[in-house]
Amino acid sequence: MVMSMTRWAIVLLLLALILVSTAPTAAAAADEQAPPTFRARFETSQGPFVIDVQREWAPIGADRFYTLVKRGFYDGVRFFRVLSGFMAQFGLNGDPKVQAEYAAASLIDEPAKQSNLRGFVTFAKESSPNTRYTMVFINYKDNSYLDADGFAPFGQVVVGMDVVDKLYGGYGRTNVPDQRRIKSEGNAYLTAEYPMLDFIKKATIERGR
Repeated sequence: MVMSMTRWAIVLLLLALILVSTAPTAAAAADEQAPPTFRARFETSQGPFVIDVQREWAPIGADRFYTLVKRGFYDGVRFFRVLSGFMAQFGLNGDPKVQAEYAAASLIDEPAKQSNLRGFVTFAKESSPNTRYTMVFINYKDNSYLDADGFAPFGQVVVGMDVVDKLYGGYGRTNVPDQRRIKSEGNAYLTAEYPMLDFIKKATIERGR
């Protein structure tokens, strides 16, 4: 009888652990609703730029971006994938523990109501559906061919596109940092192996209206 009870206790404990490990993270359920329009100011190692966000363009993406900026998620983040003539990408937190909070917080895809033109800002995603989470990119040119693949712009750089143009892209297309290592090692990996990368000093919500 005692052995049977012990086995049941072990089974219940294992079930509890499984439920905890598969439950949605706090990040997945805690995005704030963004104002209809707002601006986010990014102070970077090259200078400031401002993104104007229109929530109606991509409400789910706008809410996530608004929440991440308000939480200071992008502070200290590197522009780890800057490809001349294509785009500048950022959005993996320098602290692996913080980034891990979003491992199960992917966003549902949205239709592109605006096009991926120069200066427009969009969440990055994998080839499979519903894989947006924290990484975003700024288009350097007309990349409208991305529109049909679930890359839905939510904002546009309205001040400082010249700053975005100056972000360091000298590592090129064949020496892009390993995203898996950024997630597991954070800025320690990037600082050691990609010391020239530009970075975000501080991102803040400038205004809503």
